[in-house]
Amino acid sequence: MQPIYDEPYEMIVRDVKVEQQQEEYYPVKLITSFGTIYCRYYPVPSTDKAVIWVGGVGGDWDTPARGLYPLLCQQLIKDGIASLRVRFRNPAELKDSVVDVLAGITYLHDEGIKNFALVGHSFGGAVVIQAGVQSPDVNTVVTLATQSYGTDAVSELATRCSILLLHGIADQVLPPHCSQSVYQLALQPKRLILYPNASHSLDEVADEVTQVVRGWIVEQLNSSSTRIL
Repeated sequence: MQPIYDEPYEMIVRDVKVEQQQEEYYPVKLITSFGTIYCRYYPVPSTDKAVIWVGGVGGDWDTPARGLYPLLCQQLIKDGIASLRVRFRNPAELKDSVVDVLAGITYLHDEGIKNFALVGHSFGGAVVIQAGVQSPDVNTVVTLATQSYGTDAVSELATRCSILLLHGIADQVLPPHCSQSVYQLALQPKRLILYPNASHSLDEVADEVTQVVRGWIVEQLNSSSTRIL
C-alpha cells in the first residue's frame, strides 16, 4: 500500500504569536496558510534539540500515560531539550495533522532547532511517522499505542531515523498487532516494547513509559547531535 500522500506537503508559516509565559511553557499561535495552529512551547536557551508531542483523535491537549507529555516536557528541560506540544486543527484528519507537525518543525527551525524527536499517541503515531518521513531533520520517532493505518511509509525513515514503539497488550482500542506490524515494516534502528495488562492509555505503566521515553529521546537526540558535530 502506498502512503496516503502523493507528494511532499507544502505549507507556509505566515506569522507567529507568542503569548505571556504560563508556568513552564509559552502559548504559541502559528498563523499558517492552512489556518491557525495552537502550540505550547517549552524553550531551552541555546539548544539545538527539541521534541514535538501530539495526541490522538480526541484533540485538544490530550496526553497518554497519566500526563506523560507535560511531565516530560518539563523533565527534558533539565536534559537541554526543548519541547513543543501541538494541538491538531482537525483531529482524525491525517493529512491536516501531518501538516500541523510540519508547521511545528518550521517554527522550531527558526528557534535554532536542528535535531528533532516526534512523539505521537494512537492516531498521532501515524502522524509522527509521516511527518518524520517528510522532514530529514527528524532523528527519532516514538509511537504510543499507534494505529496501523497511515504508517506504511515507516520504511522510508530508513536508517537516518530510529523508531520506538510502545503498546499495551490489553489495548481494546487498537490491538498490539498494530505496533507489531509497524515494527516489522520499519528498518533498524528500532525497538518494540509490549506491556502486559496495559490499556490503550498506558496509564497502568505510566512510570515505566515515562522512564523509557525520556531515556530514548535523550540518547537518540544526543547521539544525533554528536554525529552532526
